[in-house]
Amino acid sequence: MNHAIFDVCYICGMSTPTVDTTAAAKDAWALFWRIFSADKPRRMATLSELGLAPMQSMALMQLRPGEPMTMSAMAHALQCDNSNVTGIADRLEAMGLIERRAAEHDRRVKTLVITELGKQVRDQVERRMSVPPPPLAGLSEADAIALRDILQRALDV
Repeated sequence: MNHAIFDVCYICGMSTPTVDTTAAAKDAWALFWRIFSADKPRRMATLSELGLAPMQSMALMQLRPGEPMTMSAMAHALQCDNSNVTGIADRLEAMGLIERRAAEHDRRVKTLVITELGKQVRDQVERRMSVPPPPLAGLSEADAIALRDILQRALDV
Protein backbone atom coordinates (compact mmCIF):
# COMPACT_ATOMS: atom_id res chain seq x y z
CA MET A 1 0.00 0.00 0.00
CA ASN A 2 1.24 3.52 -0.77
CA HIS A 3 1.79 5.60 2.37
CA ALA A 4 1.88 9.36 2.43
CA ILE A 5 3.89 10.71 5.35
CA PHE A 6 2.57 13.90 6.88
CA ASP A 7 5.07 15.99 8.81
CA VAL A 8 2.46 18.62 9.63
CA CYS A 9 -0.67 18.06 11.67
CA TYR A 10 -3.63 18.38 9.29
CA ILE A 11 -5.78 19.95 12.00
CA CYS A 12 -3.56 22.52 13.63
CA GLY A 13 -0.67 23.00 11.20
CA MET A 14 1.93 22.17 13.84
CA SER A 15 4.82 19.83 13.19
CA THR A 16 4.19 16.37 14.53
CA PRO A 17 6.85 13.99 15.72
CA THR A 18 7.50 10.95 13.58
CA VAL A 19 6.30 7.84 15.39
CA ASP A 20 7.52 4.36 14.63
CA THR A 21 4.53 2.27 13.65
CA THR A 22 3.70 -0.97 11.96
CA ALA A 23 2.91 -1.30 8.28
CA ALA A 24 -0.56 -2.51 9.23
CA ALA A 25 -1.19 0.63 11.31
CA LYS A 26 -0.07 2.77 8.36
CA ASP A 27 -2.37 0.80 6.06
CA ALA A 28 -5.28 1.28 8.47
CA TRP A 29 -4.62 5.02 8.69
CA ALA A 30 -4.42 5.32 4.89
CA LEU A 31 -7.74 3.47 4.54
CA PHE A 32 -9.36 5.62 7.21
CA TRP A 33 -8.10 8.74 5.44
CA ARG A 34 -9.48 7.49 2.09
CA ILE A 35 -12.93 6.93 3.61
CA PHE A 36 -12.87 10.33 5.33
CA SER A 37 -11.68 12.12 2.16
CA ALA A 38 -14.21 10.36 -0.08
CA ASP A 39 -17.00 11.43 2.29
CA LYS A 40 -16.03 15.12 2.24
CA PRO A 41 -18.49 16.09 -0.55
CA ARG A 42 -21.39 14.63 1.46
CA ARG A 43 -20.33 16.46 4.62
CA MET A 44 -19.86 19.74 2.75
CA ALA A 45 -23.28 19.39 1.05
CA THR A 46 -24.91 18.78 4.42
CA LEU A 47 -23.31 21.87 5.93
CA SER A 48 -24.21 23.91 2.86
CA GLU A 49 -27.86 22.86 3.19
CA LEU A 50 -27.74 24.12 6.77
CA GLY A 51 -26.08 27.38 5.68
CA LEU A 52 -22.84 26.70 7.52
CA ALA A 53 -19.18 26.69 6.60
CA PRO A 54 -17.06 23.93 8.16
CA MET A 55 -15.45 26.17 10.80
CA GLN A 56 -18.84 27.63 11.70
CA SER A 57 -20.23 24.15 12.31
CA MET A 58 -17.18 23.23 14.37
CA ALA A 59 -17.64 26.36 16.49
CA LEU A 60 -21.36 25.69 16.93
CA MET A 61 -20.63 22.12 18.04
CA GLN A 62 -18.31 23.44 20.78
CA LEU A 63 -21.08 25.44 22.45
CA ARG A 64 -23.35 23.97 25.12
CA PRO A 65 -26.64 25.53 26.23
CA GLY A 66 -26.19 27.65 29.34
CA GLU A 67 -22.39 27.46 29.17
CA PRO A 68 -20.84 30.68 27.81
CA MET A 69 -17.47 30.15 26.14
CA THR A 70 -14.86 32.88 25.89
CA MET A 71 -13.60 33.82 22.46
CA SER A 72 -10.10 32.68 23.45
CA ALA A 73 -11.42 29.31 24.64
CA MET A 74 -13.17 28.92 21.28
CA ALA A 75 -9.93 29.74 19.47
CA HIS A 76 -8.18 27.09 21.53
CA ALA A 77 -10.93 24.53 20.85
CA LEU A 78 -10.80 25.23 17.10
CA GLN A 79 -7.00 25.36 17.15
CA CYS A 80 -6.92 28.70 15.39
CA ASP A 81 -5.88 32.26 16.08
CA ASN A 82 -8.16 34.42 18.23
CA SER A 83 -8.62 36.81 15.31
CA ASN A 84 -10.17 34.02 13.22
CA VAL A 85 -12.87 33.46 15.83
CA THR A 86 -14.10 37.03 15.38
CA GLY A 87 -15.17 36.37 11.78
CA ILE A 88 -16.68 33.00 12.64
CA ALA A 89 -18.62 34.54 15.53
CA ASP A 90 -19.73 37.48 13.34
CA ARG A 91 -21.34 35.10 10.83
CA LEU A 92 -22.93 32.86 13.47
CA GLU A 93 -24.31 35.91 15.27
CA ALA A 94 -25.69 37.36 12.01
CA MET A 95 -27.56 34.07 11.49
CA GLY A 96 -29.00 34.28 15.00
CA LEU A 97 -27.21 31.12 16.14
CA ILE A 98 -25.10 32.69 18.89
CA GLU A 99 -24.95 35.85 20.97
CA ARG A 100 -21.90 37.67 22.25
CA ARG A 101 -22.04 38.66 25.89
CA ALA A 102 -19.66 40.17 28.39
CA ALA A 103 -18.17 37.61 30.75
CA GLU A 104 -19.46 37.78 34.31
CA HIS A 105 -15.93 37.73 35.75
CA ASP A 106 -14.62 40.50 33.46
CA ARG A 107 -16.82 42.65 31.25
CA ARG A 108 -13.90 43.23 28.86
CA VAL A 109 -13.91 39.51 27.99
CA LYS A 110 -16.47 38.47 25.39
CA THR A 111 -18.24 35.12 25.58
CA LEU A 112 -20.24 33.20 23.01
CA VAL A 113 -23.63 31.80 23.99
CA ILE A 114 -25.70 29.50 21.81
CA THR A 115 -29.26 30.71 21.10
CA GLU A 116 -32.39 28.58 20.86
CA LEU A 117 -32.11 28.66 17.05
CA GLY A 118 -28.43 27.78 17.41
CA LYS A 119 -29.38 24.74 19.51
CA GLN A 120 -31.81 23.62 16.82
CA VAL A 121 -29.22 23.97 14.05
CA ARG A 122 -26.56 22.33 16.24
CA ASP A 123 -28.91 19.37 16.79
CA GLN A 124 -29.45 19.10 13.02
CA VAL A 125 -25.69 19.13 12.38
CA GLU A 126 -25.16 16.48 15.04
CA ARG A 127 -28.01 14.29 13.75
CA ARG A 128 -27.04 14.53 10.09
CA MET A 129 -23.29 14.18 10.63
CA SER A 130 -23.79 11.12 12.80
CA VAL A 131 -24.93 9.16 9.73
CA PRO A 132 -21.91 7.07 8.72
CA PRO A 133 -20.60 7.28 5.16
CA PRO A 134 -21.68 4.47 2.80
CA PRO A 135 -18.52 2.35 3.21
CA LEU A 136 -19.10 2.17 6.97
CA ALA A 137 -22.90 2.00 6.80
CA GLY A 138 -22.55 -1.03 4.52
CA LEU A 139 -20.58 -3.08 7.04
CA SER A 140 -22.25 -6.02 8.68
CA GLU A 141 -23.27 -5.49 12.31
CA ALA A 142 -20.43 -7.77 13.45
CA ASP A 143 -17.83 -5.86 11.41
CA ALA A 144 -19.19 -2.48 12.57
CA ILE A 145 -18.98 -3.62 16.19
CA ALA A 146 -15.43 -4.93 15.69
CA LEU A 147 -14.36 -1.67 14.01
CA ARG A 148 -15.98 0.43 16.73
CA ASP A 149 -14.27 -1.57 19.46
CA ILE A 150 -10.87 -1.37 17.76
CA LEU A 151 -11.19 2.39 17.28
CA GLN A 152 -12.24 2.80 20.93
CA ARG A 153 -9.16 0.87 22.04
CA ALA A 154 -7.01 3.14 19.87
CA LEU A 155 -8.51 6.18 21.59
CA ASP A 156 -8.00 4.67 25.03
CA VAL A 157 -4.26 4.23 24.51
